[in-house]
Amino acid sequence: MRLSEWQARGDHRDSMAEKVLEPTRAALDLLGADPDPECWIVWGDDPAVRWMVLAPAGAGLVQVNVRVNVPGEGPRAAGKLIRWHRVQIGELSVEIQGGHRLLTFQVETALLHGADAEADAVAAFVDRLFASMDGRAPAPKTPDVIELAGPRTSEP
Repeated sequence: MRLSEWQARGDHRDSMAEKVLEPTRAALDLLGADPDPECWIVWGDDPAVRWMVLAPAGAGLVQVNVRVNVPGEGPRAAGKLIRWHRVQIGELSVEIQGGHRLLTFQVETALLHGADAEADAVAAFVDRLFASMDGRAPAPKTPDVIELAGPRTSEP
């Protein structure tokens, strides 16, 4: 999901106001990511105060921490580029029961999780991360399963 799509969802509209996204986009661009990248937003304990963007770039994973309103200064974005060989990932796990899916994945210090449709969005982002880490193009559509490098045992 692109940054603009996260903004359009309206889950935390004030936290993603244009004045907040301006320094965020500048940080993403400066660190080598697209200003409107495929990304994942990790909401802080209080999304009105802080949140984080994880975005794959050619050289590595861009992590931008956003402070929504620093007193006397306004919004602030601080980021870093983590080279692909240094990115720390955890296990990708899924639980399925009664037609519902729960997917969990850890990248760096962020825990990505979702149920049902949100699980599909997490899976698509994780596929993009795996593809970027492996140096290959991501699957052209939202995958039914995580695409991994290597030979296929059956046709998709």
